[in-house]
Amino acid sequence: MGIHHPYQAPRVTRAEPLRTVVVPLAPRGAVPGGTPAELFAHSPAAEFSSGASGVSLPGARGTAHFAYSEVLAGLKIARQYVLASSLDPAVLMGGSAGRVRDLIAPAQYAQFNRSLAAPSADGRHAATGWLVRFDPAQVVQAGTEIRVSGSIQYAEAADGTLEVVADHTFVYPLRPAGSAKAAGASLFTVRREVHFRFSAEDLRLRQAQVAVSDVQAGPQNCTADAVNRLRPLLAGQHATDGGPAGTDPYTTGRPATALCGTLAASSQPVLPGHR
Repeated sequence: MGIHHPYQAPRVTRAEPLRTVVVPLAPRGAVPGGTPAELFAHSPAAEFSSGASGVSLPGARGTAHFAYSEVLAGLKIARQYVLASSLDPAVLMGGSAGRVRDLIAPAQYAQFNRSLAAPSADGRHAATGWLVRFDPAQVVQAGTEIRVSGSIQYAEAADGTLEVVADHTFVYPLRPAGSAKAAGASLFTVRREVHFRFSAEDLRLRQAQVAVSDVQAGPQNCTADAVNRLRPLLAGQHATDGGPAGTDPYTTGRPATALCGTLAASSQPVLPGHR
């Protein structure tokens, strides 16, 4: 090959702020309860993989400006981010998020730090846009298994960056904090679609530009403050509000439109005798 290689250098890009959308999903009835095993067995997560095995990589090939090794590196960084931000027990329960921060571009550090220290629903600073976390004073994991299903895809963008999209559904068995009864568990589902961008320099430094994060999570109340921590409704609980908080179109400044969805009954476990 001499001093040449077949891949032209892509243009240098500047990391843009992460854009986030976090949507609580409210249940129509009481949240089903039981043991984690029976809840999983009678839910759509019955065929999901367990933990990290549910976050697999696609086959990698080189693109116009990125060699096979670079594409593979980007896919691995994206997978590391998904694992650290969605499955790490310390992160889930509000502990250190250093492993997540270490994987992002330094230009996004300030936004990440503010999102965790002072989260807000401004589309830029939701802590739950960066990672999954709960309030350990309210909920704990019921058992250690988390079910996962989804995919990771990639393509070269028009601006010469490598784009990777990780789209996964995570199902967490939870119970009230201080409760020791596994039979009082319930399932909490989080759908995360995270878009990453990589320049050649990002790949060399093993860092990701986290561009977009779309999150849907439930069961929660529509009015739950889900930008700081996800706030699950647990076994036997009902949604206590009838919809999202009101939006005042006469208020000046940045619009603050509350988003909420309904958790489909088909996504909840259907236990024998409870149809």
